[in-house]
Formats: sequence, structure tokens, C-alpha cells
Amino acid sequence: MGAPLAGIRVVEIASFVAVPAAGALLADLGAEVIKVEVPWGEIYRHARPRMAGFDNDFPAGPPFQMDNRGKKSLALDLALPQAQEALSQVIATADIVITNVLPARLEKYGLSPDALREKRPELIVGRLSGYGPEGDRANDPAFDYTAFWALSGLMDHLHDLDSPPGWMRPGIGDHSAAMSLVVGILAALRSRDVDGKGQVIDVTLQQIGYYINGNDTALALVTGETPPRHDRRAPRNPLWNHYRCQDDRWLFLVMIDSDRYWPAFTRSIGRPELAEDERFNDPSQRFRNSGELVKTLDEIFAERPLGKWIEPMNAERLIWAPVRTLAEAIHDENAEANGGFAVVDHPEYGTFKTVAPPLRMSGHEMDGSNPAPVLSANTAEVLAEAGVDEETIALLVAVAD
Repeated sequence: MGAPLAGIRVVEIASFVAVPAAGALLADLGAEVIKVEVPWGEIYRHARPRMAGFDNDFPAGPPFQMDNRGKKSLALDLALPQAQEALSQVIATADIVITNVLPARLEKYGLSPDALREKRPELIVGRLSGYGPEGDRANDPAFDYTAFWALSGLMDHLHDLDSPPGWMRPGIGDHSAAMSLVVGILAALRSRDVDGKGQVIDVTLQQIGYYINGNDTALALVTGETPPRHDRRAPRNPLWNHYRCQDDRWLFLVMIDSDRYWPAFTRSIGRPELAEDERFNDPSQRFRNSGELVKTLDEIFAERPLGKWIEPMNAERLIWAPVRTLAEAIHDENAEANGGFAVVDHPEYGTFKTVAPPLRMSGHEMDGSNPAPVLSANTAEVLAEAGVDEETIALLVAVAD
């Protein structure tokens, strides 16, 4: 079986995370993805680990490498009229354009969806923005920290009662948005197969925030209330809670159907008599006495370090997990066995590991091992294929170098 998107050409006009991540997924599926980049390389490309506080001095930006694997690099300075015309010739060969450039800037360079699709109605345009293409905020810049995290209610909601608002790690909203953008593009390709017409796919970071938090958002829309925060000291279900161990590490119990697991759980912690304790012997009693049960479990879990709880908890097939550090999590044998990480052999940076794509296909290998392109590596090649004249190519390559 060939690659699902073999023969599909994508032009990516974007920087940072969400749209490039979508482009990487399209490349994983077999599309030819041409990344349009400024001649000096976007900031994300140059974000080395040491700049983020790591001791390691890996010579490239590992997140950039992950989100740009398998692409070609076309370096253009769109301030030059020759670059704008060259890009229009490249787009004329494409099936899909994906971008996170703000609408006003797209208009400035003649790259608005309307302008592009007036020339080629079969073109599919995927746009990502903070707040959507309509309304007063259409041209407002955004990161997922603002539109996805803070404005959607997630930032306020995801913190303990006595703590300040939660801090999000980089790219969480962006990678969620990338998958939505790819879903829309695949649907648009299917529709084009039927009627020959392209369309515009819009994904907004703010909407992704509402959707990712859809359970709570749906409740808030119906009730007009913010759902109550989890209080680990008095949870509705003490078997759906986190507990500190002797070594200040944590474990997380997620036994939502608590009655099913209660006897086995009491055996795992060496306290089978709790199974018959009238204060805790059914879900209602555990709810009524949750504060007391949490205090009891806090004392029990504090008797051993985290590592000493793994065997007895797993022996009873409970639904739980140790709260790992990320440095621990990347050495998970099960993740390795299921292809969670890829080994990249990069022409500039040698061999290193990265995160594999978020899905696998039985008929198409997509392990995430393709390297991201060296800056401007394909500028001359891509422009020549698009029919740009040799003099212009020489000028644009010289600018890129």
C-alpha cells in the first residue's frame, strides 16, 4: 500500500508550533510538505535546550525538529517582490496551503484564502488563529498560552484550591490544534475527490481550549457555573485522588467505579479490614467520610517510598499510576514497545531520539524518523520545479544564504 497522501503537495507558511505540527503529520502520511521560512530561520528552529534552562547543549531545537520532520525548506524573504511572485508560483503547484499568518498580513502578500482560491477553486486552505477569522480579534496575535489556556477557562480551573493559576507547558494547545487541522484537511481532500472543489478549514486555539475541556465546558454552558475544583483533602471519591509517599513522590488512584475495586485496594495497601469498616464500605459512606479516609490513606502511603507501592498495587490490577518525572517517563518500556519514540539520523546534528507521531497505521509506516530540513536546503530545487526563472532563483538563494 502506498502512502495515503502520496502525490499531495502542501505549502506551509507558518512558524512556531501548531501549523508546523500539522504539516509534520501530513508529511508522515506521505504528503510533500514545503516549509516556507524566513532566510535566517524562525526562532523556534534556534531554541536550543540550554535556552530553556537545561544543562544539555544539543545544537538544535528538539521541538522544532519534531514538528518539522519530513519537510522541504524554502527560505524566502517576502519583503522582496521577487519572493512574493516566486511563492505564488510554488502555490500554483500545491493542493493545500496551511498557515497561521494573521489575515491582514495574508492580504498584504496576496495570500488570503479568497485571493488564492479565486485563482484555483480546487485549492484547500487550512488556517489556524487564536480567535478566528471573523470579529474584532481576527488580527490579534496569540499563543496557546493565551487563547487556548487562559481565555478558555483551563488556566483558572487546573490548579489546587490554595494555589495560584496553573502554568501550562509549551505546545499542549498547539499540538491539539494541529490534529484538528489535519482532520479538517483530510475531510476536505475527501470532499474534493467527489466534487473537485477545495475549501477553507479554520481552527482556533480558543475553540480547541473549549473542546479539550469539553466535559466541564458543556456543564458550564448548561449550569452557568464553574465546576467545583477537586479538593484532594475531601474528594467525592477517595479512590480517585493523589497521595504523597514517604519519599515525597506521589501516586494517582483513578478507580472511578470505586465499589468494584475497594476490596482489592484494601488488600494492596495491607489493610483488608478497611473493606468491612462501616465508615467506608460503600461509595456513599466513603463520600460522607472522605476527609477521614483521605487522612487514613495519607498515613498509609507515607509509610513507604513510591517504588515500594508499585508491586502490591499492580498485583491487584488496580487503575493507578505513579506520578513520574518526564525524565523517568521517557524510559517507559511499554511506550518503547509501541513505537512511542523515534530515532532520527540528521545530516547536521547526528542521531537523536524524538517523539513519534500520535497514531500508527497497519498499512503505512509512519515512525517519525524523518529529519527536519536544513534551513534553505530545498530553495533552488522547489523554485525550479515551480518554473521560477534562473536569475530570480539565484537572487533568492543568495538572499537565503
